[in-house]
Amino acid sequence: MQIKSVFSPAFARYGRVLEGYDTKSLLEALAATEKPENGTVYFPSRPELEATACFSALQDGFYGGMPLQIGCCNGSNTLLNCLEYHRDSEVDVPGEDILLLVAPLQEVEDGALDTARVEAFFAPAGIAVELYATTLHYAPCDAHPGRGFRVAIVLPRGTNTERPDLVPRTPEDGLLWARNKWLLSHPDSPEAGQGAHVGLRGVNIDVSPFIKEEL
Repeated sequence: MQIKSVFSPAFARYGRVLEGYDTKSLLEALAATEKPENGTVYFPSRPELEATACFSALQDGFYGGMPLQIGCCNGSNTLLNCLEYHRDSEVDVPGEDILLLVAPLQEVEDGALDTARVEAFFAPAGIAVELYATTLHYAPCDAHPGRGFRVAIVLPRGTNTERPDLVPRTPEDGLLWARNKWLLSHPDSPEAGQGAHVGLRGVNIDVSPFIKEEL
């Protein structure tokens, strides 16, 4: 697997690096959040992150006044496991270097995607990265062996909370895993064992052989 940069032209189909937002206060608050040694933990909303100046700047500017939440995904991860999408852009602000595994939503056919379509991008600590609504993504991956990560996750309020109770009307309804979260899981993933739609075919990508200290 070739690891590219979020600053490269190849990332343009998936998102962009945001400029003009001061992330210092957000990164300082993020650094105080808990980070497990094994696995990852995700919080859709963290009050200490939403109390920062970056929150109001993104809410009023980038999201045009839409109600926001800032949570975090912390820990260590090297596996693809799943891919998700939302009806809107997500903004990730990593406290440490990370890898993003992404794929185009347009490549999904009949609720399935070949993992050979997945690409890896390196995102350095401290920047803000927009992932478009048409970008399949999931938990960040380690960029350096054994270091782990903390990543602030910015989304419209309510995203990734309790799944609405709905009567399925379309095949896509079967992918809805949480509020504003449609999920394709790999058969080897924990999420598949919990009943998530199995929609990833091929290898469950492990970035371990590709990450190096010098990244």
